Amino acid sequence: MTDSKFNRRRLLRTAFCSSAALALNLRPTAAAPPASAPASAPDALHLLAIGDFGTTGKFQQAVARAMAGFLEKTGVPLDSMLLLGDNFYGTDTKGFSVDSDRWRNTFEDVYPEEVFNCPCHAVLGNHDYRDNDGGEEVQLAYARRGGTRWRMPAKWYRMDLGGDPARLTILALDSNLQHGKEADAQLAWLADALGGQRAALTMVIGHHPLYSNGSHGDSEALVKAWGPLFEQHGVHAYLCGHDHDLQHLELEGLRTSFVISGGGGARTRRLRRTDRAARFSKDVYGFTHIQVLPDRLVFAHHGIEGELLHRFEKRADGSVAVG
Repeated sequence: MTDSKFNRRRLLRTAFCSSAALALNLRPTAAAPPASAPASAPDALHLLAIGDFGTTGKFQQAVARAMAGFLEKTGVPLDSMLLLGDNFYGTDTKGFSVDSDRWRNTFEDVYPEEVFNCPCHAVLGNHDYRDNDGGEEVQLAYARRGGTRWRMPAKWYRMDLGGDPARLTILALDSNLQHGKEADAQLAWLADALGGQRAALTMVIGHHPLYSNGSHGDSEALVKAWGPLFEQHGVHAYLCGHDHDLQHLELEGLRTSFVISGGGGARTRRLRRTDRAARFSKDVYGFTHIQVLPDRLVFAHHGIEGELLHRFEKRADGSVAVG
């Protein structure tokens, strides 16, 4: 990227942060990671993740502004956004379609291309099925239509990031599919993908958690169906939403780190528990920044003011370092 393009991008991000702050009557925010936790390693890929965001409300706007502030402050190039489901809440009274205003006021304008200039890879949440009849098919159709950063090539799909050879394999799943033919087909696909050639690092994303200290608790069906595959094939991290909070769980005897980023805008809910396996659990709004390095993933939860709440590294050998 040339210096002129970089400076223009920073100017646009600054303008977006300032205008959003005025519109919401909230003070501007910007993340300031401590010196011991740099926002950007020189050769990192950068991802931002949010779940449970699609309300069109003030907290969705505030989290979007916090992410924009983080990008403006750090100047990191954004490679992808990961949208972890419940992308659209509530019934569209005019009928939810690829031409609905909801695409503009829930996605395109809230995360404008001038600031979030990257593919936005999405998975389906329970509200994406429930709130609008056929809503899941509309989201798939919007991606197929093109001309958008919205990416959802199928209900489950694969991404390999970081060139050739790939640095990170991401397997995106539809966690609503827990029974029936589609669930069986997805499970067979997951087993094949994990059993085949992958990058040195593997992350799975979905909407529902396997394990959670939040209000919904564990998903026993997913623990039974997906958990053994994660363990057998050494999945480094599972990233999801559904519970409206931020969490990082490390369960004894399991190799996978479980990360929840469900603070994207829907009303937060009180945690059910804080004791079990919690390296971090907090019922707050916020987002997650993920750095992809050749030998590790670096996860950082940030709050609605952009502040760093929790940071940890998941290394290729499966070990974890917090802080």
